[in-house]
Amino acid sequence: QVQLVESGGGLVQAGDSLRLSCAASAGTFSSYVVGWFHQAPGKEREFVAYVGTRITLTAYSDSVKGRFTISRDNAKNTVYLQMNSLKPEDTGVYFCAAAAVYTRLSSTYPYWGQGTQVTVSS
Repeated sequence: QVQLVESGGGLVQAGDSLRLSCAASAGTFSSYVVGWFHQAPGKEREFVAYVGTRITLTAYSDSVKGRFTISRDNAKNTVYLQMNSLKPEDTGVYFCAAAAVYTRLSSTYPYWGQGTQVTVSS
């Protein structure tokens, strides 16, 4: 069982940056793939990025590629999502999730945090 807690959300203006954190409770956190997902108001939850057990193995959605960077610090059991050049369409709740496989499918992730709200004003 892995417990995840997100933090770092807030209200910013377009063009600003935020860094989200996902802190995990499990000692085996380093063996999980960790993903970030975005749920805009009234829309389905969408894949944003994941980082593999090998820190250099990452993947991004086309909408955030070049603006967002995912990283992890296994010593701190934490995964980060650095979000730069934020746009109003980035507004929504951001969830982190953990899985044992490399996947962009939210249904494949068994462990989820409660989410953190990001609001980007124009």
